[in-house]
Amino acid sequence: MGTQLASDSGELRVPIVSSYLHGYAISFRVWFEGELDYRNWVFDFGGMKRAKTEINHMQPREFFNWLLDHTTIIAQDDPHFDTFKQMDKDGLIQLRVLPATGCEQFAKYLYEILNKFLKKETEGRVRAVKVEVYEHEKNSASYGE
Repeated sequence: MGTQLASDSGELRVPIVSSYLHGYAISFRVWFEGELDYRNWVFDFGGMKRAKTEINHMQPREFFNWLLDHTTIIAQDDPHFDTFKQMDKDGLIQLRVLPATGCEQFAKYLYEILNKFLKKETEGRVRAVKVEVYEHEKNSASYGE
């Protein structure tokens, strides 16, 4: 999974235990709701591999691998943005830039991305009602409307 980075002057904007760059191996859980299809399923999870709808011009599985597999995720206003860009250019990291980071913001981002995808893919039949992001088994945040 991807790594979200934090520093005292970075994207978390709150004091943290370590003043050094550190990361999280995140995971997430999604709650779906909608009408049952002809198979009596709300959503065919295997269908993500066969989806007709793309996420940011990629198949869903490709998008999530691009976003989360051995990547560094920072906020677009990170004070060390140029340093991260240079590390990416030098092949030291695979940089992904999001509007904001932190567990809560990442849950919101995934919620919005997934609902845009689901609305088009299922013609409005299914939506994500909640996305929960885990930093580890004891720390998570969720987002839903």
